[in-house]
Amino acid sequence: MAQLAKIRRQSRKESRLEARVTPDQKRLIERAAELRGTTVTDFVVASAQQAAARTVRDFESLTLRGEASEVFIEAILHAAAPNAAARAAARRYRKQMEV
Repeated sequence: MAQLAKIRRQSRKESRLEARVTPDQKRLIERAAELRGTTVTDFVVASAQQAAARTVRDFESLTLRGEASEVFIEAILHAAAPNAAARAAARRYRKQMEV
């Protein structure tokens, strides 16, 4: 029982979002929520969360096609040795990060 109370506390909805929409947008969203058998709030939150997750995934992944992928792989597999500026930057980084 204590575990259930802990889960409920962790998932409490405390943040709020607001949006201004046109009457047509509101009617469409209400209709879609009704068709899904959910509240407008739950429909909007679920839809926004799915779109946000998709956007983050799309921006965090690198997709290369054709020649670009070949150039990238070649650069990774046959990287040039670091020059003096790169070595100095690495030293500064290690010093600042205390590595």
